[in-house]
Amino acid sequence: MPHDPTPGAVLKRPQQSGALVNIVVTMACVTALTAMSANSYWLTTLTSAFALALAARGVALLYAQLGLVSLAQMALVGVGGWVALRLSHGTGLPFEAVVLLAGAATSVIGMVWGAPALRLQGLYLALVTLMLAGAFQIVIVATGFPDGGGGFLGRADAAQRLMMQRPAVAQGGTAYFVYVAVWLAAGLVLVEYLRLGRSGRAWALIRRGRAAAQSTGVNMFRAKMKAFALTGFLAGVAGALLAGNVGQLDGRSFAAPESLFLFALALVGGAQHWLGALIAGLLLRAVPSLLTDFGVSGYAGTVIFGAALLQALVTAPRGIAGQILDLVARLRKAVFAGKEQQP
Repeated sequence: MPHDPTPGAVLKRPQQSGALVNIVVTMACVTALTAMSANSYWLTTLTSAFALALAARGVALLYAQLGLVSLAQMALVGVGGWVALRLSHGTGLPFEAVVLLAGAATSVIGMVWGAPALRLQGLYLALVTLMLAGAFQIVIVATGFPDGGGGFLGRADAAQRLMMQRPAVAQGGTAYFVYVAVWLAAGLVLVEYLRLGRSGRAWALIRRGRAAAQSTGVNMFRAKMKAFALTGFLAGVAGALLAGNVGQLDGRSFAAPESLFLFALALVGGAQHWLGALIAGLLLRAVPSLLTDFGVSGYAGTVIFGAALLQALVTAPRGIAGQILDLVARLRKAVFAGKEQQP
């Protein structure tokens, strides 16, 4: 796994292609090993983890590239899930079209919610986005998610509730896990392509300061809106994939604290590298399930996540992904050094 380049750096095409291929190969290996070894329970859990990894990549992108803290990402995931369920029950569109439309709709919402970033930063932006997440929580608990009923809200009686249909090519648990993994790989490739190109350079200049960005001709409004649109799109796709995983969604899963957890775990996983998003998704879904298997209360995960965040901020600012990359680099260096010493 190659060392993560400087944020915002514009790489030469061969280097950029190598970084994108690295994502595809790594995801293919992880997906294949998991599909061959996990049971149905863990396949469902890891499918949710992979979907949420998309949302984690979006919030990590805002923080690592622009220095912006958004605490409404899980609410955007809920928006994407709502749109996907409504379209699926109300239109009969193909699953892929539903996912893309949910991503597009949430992308627009993401830009609207990101508008305060044009004026606010730091704690103020975090508070505004957290308030938006709280507002969504209130609305979705009151209205619920569409479940096959009529009207705009699409609500049905308890006896008539419908499940969202999965795509024809991914009806089973293993097939749907692989299907979600393909979407995750595509999302990670998209983000990395933009991050390592001119968009990433513009975002890095904005992070350095308004003067640095304006002196190089960066359109700050366009660059920020592009980042929030991408973040919203990833969250919307994640919400649609979550809806397809379980068939229905519960408003309690998108409470405001969940956005806090997602942001914190994005930092623990490593906001500067795409691998950190995958780790964040696993921490958010796999760790609580693992604790449950061992008979430990799920609330213990909150304590573990808090300790992990403190450790990451103090001793490992690049997160778990950074530590893994450093370990791989040291092992590679040791192997090459050993070969050079051989006669």
